[in-house]
Amino acid sequence: MIGKVRLSVTILLATLSLLVLLPFHFIAIAIGGPNAGAVTMRWHRFALFLMGVKVTVRGTLAPGRPLLLLSNHMSWLDIPVLASRVPLSFIAKKEVASWPVIGWLAKLQRSVFVDRERRHRTGHVADQVAGRLARGDIIVLFAEGTSSDGNTVLPFRSALIGAAHRALDGEKSATVQPVALAYTRMQGLPLGRQHRAKVAWFGDMDLAPHLKAVLSSGAIDVEVVFGPPHDLTSQSDRKAVAGQAGAFVKKTVARLNAGHDPAAAQ
Repeated sequence: MIGKVRLSVTILLATLSLLVLLPFHFIAIAIGGPNAGAVTMRWHRFALFLMGVKVTVRGTLAPGRPLLLLSNHMSWLDIPVLASRVPLSFIAKKEVASWPVIGWLAKLQRSVFVDRERRHRTGHVADQVAGRLARGDIIVLFAEGTSSDGNTVLPFRSALIGAAHRALDGEKSATVQPVALAYTRMQGLPLGRQHRAKVAWFGDMDLAPHLKAVLSSGAIDVEVVFGPPHDLTSQSDRKAVAGQAGAFVKKTVARLNAGHDPAAAQ
């Protein structure tokens, strides 16, 4: 009963607050600049508060621009968690755009949608991302290419890191920064390997039941760790950059899942 009440209240208040903030969001987008996404950032913070999600941040966001963030991916919850920290946009698969509600929210977040079935369109998407990066937008790439069960981190792919290359102007460099996400507790209890799927959304899991279960549960702790940034020049090996970022995220997530301080291994 308590879970149903929490679910109803969360959806109601999140919807009402979004409707109130929408005009301000469109005004901010029209004005442009680095704070164009500030309204959605504040809404995500409020939505996480309603859901009982506590975000702990370690490290700092790199100051350099253009900035491409490379993150691991476990759940739809990753999006509000990251978007609540700083105004940013995501690279998402094109199917997300047609999803009820979530697709609309992704568009409000100014996501860039990728058609994975048409690999020849990768260059076009990279140009879109490069244009956004060049204008100062912070873009998040879930570099594993899919979501995982949260217990392991899949190898990072390098394809769209080339977008940062395209954003370079002459001898300038772009910044690539790894970000590690780990859900560590639910209702105050550590999330072990078997229970991490209560938060992780991956494989063939249906979205609606998972969304309902998470919104009804409350009290979720998540750690966000910003890793050491890397300068990306026109001569950089993007596969090496992806490998370094993936290694950092994998090591950090493993330590967080084990209940250890990730800084001790860095």
